[in-house]
Amino acid sequence: MRPMKHPRLKFGFQKLAHASLAVAILVAAAGCGRAPRSDERPTAHHASGHETAAPKPAATPGAKILYWKSPMIPGFRSDKPGKDPMGMELVPVYAGEAPGGAPGTLAINPRTVQDIGVKTEPVRRQMLTREIRTIGRIDYDERLVRDVSPKIGGWVETEYVNFPGQMVHKGEPLGTIYSPELVSTEQEYLNALHFQKELKASPLDDARTGARELAKSVETRLRYWDITDAQIRALRDRGRITRTMVLHAPFSGIVLKKNVFQGGYVKPGQSMYQLADLSRIWVYADIYEYQAPWIRPGQEATMTLAYQPGAVFHGRVIYVYPYLNRKTRTIEVRMEFRNGPGFELKPGMWADVNLKPTVSREALVIPVDAVIRTGTRDIVILALGHGHFAPRDVRLGVQAGDYYEVLAGLTEGERVVDSAEFLLDSESSLRSALGKMTWTPPEPHGAASPSPSAGLAPPHPERHWPRAAGAEESAMPGMGGE
Repeated sequence: MRPMKHPRLKFGFQKLAHASLAVAILVAAAGCGRAPRSDERPTAHHASGHETAAPKPAATPGAKILYWKSPMIPGFRSDKPGKDPMGMELVPVYAGEAPGGAPGTLAINPRTVQDIGVKTEPVRRQMLTREIRTIGRIDYDERLVRDVSPKIGGWVETEYVNFPGQMVHKGEPLGTIYSPELVSTEQEYLNALHFQKELKASPLDDARTGARELAKSVETRLRYWDITDAQIRALRDRGRITRTMVLHAPFSGIVLKKNVFQGGYVKPGQSMYQLADLSRIWVYADIYEYQAPWIRPGQEATMTLAYQPGAVFHGRVIYVYPYLNRKTRTIEVRMEFRNGPGFELKPGMWADVNLKPTVSREALVIPVDAVIRTGTRDIVILALGHGHFAPRDVRLGVQAGDYYEVLAGLTEGERVVDSAEFLLDSESSLRSALGKMTWTPPEPHGAASPSPSAGLAPPHPERHWPRAAGAEESAMPGMGGE
């Protein structure tokens, strides 16, 4: 009865085949510099430095078959046709055939390469950008926050601002103050103007000059108290004092704080109101210390809000703080964004911030999936063509998305294997797989014995490959022939 096929079991054997192929290439790398084994296929070297397979002599009628070997399991042989433990058809090796490959390479049947789905990717140059996603906190632009305070003491007579959050416009009155000191100075100014007018026709130059300088000195004092030119002109034209001084909004914005009430006394410099212009806002975000080298002032930043799905706001990085938060181990970044007419960006909100700094304008890159990281080495598998593969040590730079920057070990145009299922994903599985592959299987009676490889571990008596039998007998469950 033909064994039943199970999809999950078949998928498991396929992954095992991929892992074994990667280990076989790494084992070939370990044997670089030693003499070729009897089952290695020599390759021809071209000027480009790539290795291509030497032409395989066609089997002549009546040629003697030395043994059958597995296309997937290095070192597995049989004295009869059939399948290996992975369900792959054994390949005959004829007398006079040039087997094996150049040191450090592995030749695999191109059909087998196609069956297991090995994908390759060229080493190329491209702009390397890194995407950093973080959480932002919207706050006021501190350059657009101002306190409104008098420069003379007095009592609050009138208030035009009734609550924090009220919108005001530039030049709009905020409140009035009665100040006895201001009243006396205004009276002094009117007297100086009258004295200057009386001495205008005087023959004494010093008297005329003194009267003019006195009026100018009092007028300057009024300007120092933030009395506007329009108010001074009105005082001069009217000829009588004004009891109160009006405080005006320096710009359009909202009232953040209201610190006084009608009838209260304020001292010089005491903050009566705090205003903020919301036309521009700041956004603070935290990044990890390893991300700091890629963030620079002037880089573009985008931001989205949960309460406005689909809306994207564009800004820029304006400052990267030069110190680290010792508790969170993060660095604060400050960004600037333009606010809309409806002030959609409200201080106190949280937002999703996306930064895309350019790591390199012209970087040599390879896919992340092409790298085998052992913990001490970074290795890629070069695809040399015609079913030939070779490992290569590389030195990597930064990772940006799905790509690594290559600093050394590869040149533009070379092709590397890019298949997540083809590579081993951890050092532990790599060591485990290598441990299982570094023993010499028992040779069948009468078969040619390959020369042992230097550095291979002695055979383990508890590990033996099952000998190949007939096609139906050697097929494992789920891997039987059609």
